[in-house]
Amino acid sequence: MPGTPAAQSAAARTPVAPGSPQAPGAPRRRGRPARDDAAHADVRQNLLRTGVAVLTEQGFAAVGIDAILRSAGVPKGSFYYYFDSKEAFGLALIDAYAEYFAAKLDHWFLDESCAPLARLRNFVDDARQGMARYEFRRGCLVGNLGQEMGSLPESFRSRLLEVFADWQRRTAACLRAAQAVGEIAAGIDCGRLAAYFWAGWEGAVLHAKLERGPRALDIFAEGFFACAGAASYAAAPASPPLRKSANRR
Repeated sequence: MPGTPAAQSAAARTPVAPGSPQAPGAPRRRGRPARDDAAHADVRQNLLRTGVAVLTEQGFAAVGIDAILRSAGVPKGSFYYYFDSKEAFGLALIDAYAEYFAAKLDHWFLDESCAPLARLRNFVDDARQGMARYEFRRGCLVGNLGQEMGSLPESFRSRLLEVFADWQRRTAACLRAAQAVGEIAAGIDCGRLAAYFWAGWEGAVLHAKLERGPRALDIFAEGFFACAGAASYAAAPASPPLRKSANRR
């Protein structure tokens, strides 16, 4: 039985693989000791949530890992237990934000309780309210990283482009639905229109952060819906009250 002299003697004779944590003289792994998978996942998610919150307001290159660890309440020195490097952390942040934002887009764009262009308007209204909630200090993590690309690891570039391409595909599908019901002229290329939306929207978000106000968002939205062949956003009937609560961090 475990704990008996015989068992202890047998354990002592059991060979230990070189380099294993139990092997004499084995190097200790960087960071905190191993924990159970659930606790590891919880701390990792906390670091990602905190990183997204910090980096939607500040630049990646300017933010120190120590500041994120302090905000997350994770002991200094533990970072490398959860991520191999700051670059790996940045890529994980992009993936986490992309997953969150894709769910947000689906929440609005697939809402069949309203017309397709109203779905896009509802997304714009929700994003405007989200920026106002943080006094226009927070923007889009993907857009922020794109602005910094000259000083970021090259591995970020392709991932950011993939995220933008995914957002454009989802937006184009919503615009084609609007086209199918006559809200957008038949001759308009919805793929190009979706690309125009995201190029303009990201610029408007950046400008709103600079001004600490919604003016740029409103100007862009008015112009976009006019270009889409719809009534001017400013003159359009007010969208129905938001019936759903979008996923928020």
